[in-house]
Amino acid sequence: MAEVSPSVLSADFVNIADALLLIQEGGASMVHLDVMDGHFVPNMTIGPPVVASIRKATDSALDCHLMITDPGLYVPSFIEAGANMISVHQEAAPHLHRVLELIRSNGVQAGVALNPATPVSALSEVLGYLDYVLIMSVNPGFGGQKFIPQAVDKVRELCLLREENNLSFRIQVDGGINGKNISLLTQAGADILVVGAAIFLSENPSAALGKLMRVASESSVAYQV
Repeated sequence: MAEVSPSVLSADFVNIADALLLIQEGGASMVHLDVMDGHFVPNMTIGPPVVASIRKATDSALDCHLMITDPGLYVPSFIEAGANMISVHQEAAPHLHRVLELIRSNGVQAGVALNPATPVSALSEVLGYLDYVLIMSVNPGFGGQKFIPQAVDKVRELCLLREENNLSFRIQVDGGINGKNISLLTQAGADILVVGAAIFLSENPSAALGKLMRVASESSVAYQV
């Protein structure tokens, strides 16, 4: 069953506790945290100290997306801060297998993110070491961007690879997701939908989250391995 991972990138950080409470009371099991370094992507956001503070404020799983150069150098700090899931970019990690083993050896779920121009085939050597794959449906760096529809084809391709290789990694999609395209992704086989602006920039964030979670659940495609 597909689920929503609300991204607080679009939330009001002055009142971040309210956003975390909304997510938890809304029934979402995880919080998506976008970590940007101003180098790998043209924006800067949060680091391990903020993640550690958020950890103290919520029981939800912390889904940390590291959009940073040399992520392996910083993975231990995010593990210590309380991350439950950590995804690193294939384009930023020259020793990807090593980084994935580091994450998983600490009891944290390991994921790899792919930019829109990076093919799924770039993961051929590490699919067996992944807990999830993050397909970027916008170019990373900023929230509120327009959805790139080719992401749906990548989801379908990953589903086929998962089935052919008898693997169990989940498929996560991030960028421009809203009520108009979420069912396309879940029907294609996406398991986790990262949603920010469509929740926190709406007139009623609580209602928006509830609606997106219902659509994701009702339109998802179950799979067996």
